[in-house]
Amino acid sequence: MTKFLSLSFALAAITSSMFADATIVEFQTTQGNVQVNLYDQTTPKTVANFLKYIEEGHYASVVIHRSVTDFIIQGGGYKVDSGWPLTRLATNASVVNEPIYSNVKGSIAMAKLGGQPNSATDQWFFNMKDNSANLDVQNAGFTVFGQVIGDGMAVLEQIAQLSQCDADGASSVVFDNLPVVNYSAQNCADSSPLLFDNFVVINQIVIVDASDATDSNLTKPKNTLINQQPEPTPNSGSGGGSFFWSLLFMPLVWLRKKY
Repeated sequence: MTKFLSLSFALAAITSSMFADATIVEFQTTQGNVQVNLYDQTTPKTVANFLKYIEEGHYASVVIHRSVTDFIIQGGGYKVDSGWPLTRLATNASVVNEPIYSNVKGSIAMAKLGGQPNSATDQWFFNMKDNSANLDVQNAGFTVFGQVIGDGMAVLEQIAQLSQCDADGASSVVFDNLPVVNYSAQNCADSSPLLFDNFVVINQIVIVDASDATDSNLTKPKNTLINQQPEPTPNSGSGGGSFFWSLLFMPLVWLRKKY
């Protein structure tokens, strides 16, 4: 009887772990909520990495810090307290690249350092158009690990329509395309103070469905371009190609923490 109970508890623990790794999550932002179905079964390392950050509360009060028109919307690495400047959050160890799926419109992928395929940590981006010709091949491919579902794209399109400000000027390219709320081009030109309410803030990311294999019925275009040459990366006039991505994510290196 004791052995039977022990086996039952072990099986229950394994089942519980499996269900915890199969997830639909909700990005609860100040502009509306975005639900994402994660590719738990086929990009397991990336999803586990993302869920660990959620478990740690890492994504509470982080900012959407980059919105490039007709390209991507990016966040996950910078927290806002009362206003500018933002705080760069420390990261866990990087995750192995899993470039299985294509960077089509509505997908979410991991950001990483230029020329370092296995350097993704806490930052991610939503593809706002079909970026497969570029991002499926650049830097060994960017790992797509889920897709937006429901009316989430309407919320992201709303964010994409917001004004953008070069918040840190010539000192950096990280905030060249910061989406801002109730903050005019003149405010940006005058370097008026950026307050909490001027940012697109992710209050938290929560799990809304932990059912097993939630991605099994999704259409998930495969990355079939991995060995081709990438198209130029949109950069809003701040360098180009992989070099621009390298500059953008360089701060991730020296702030990385150990497990």
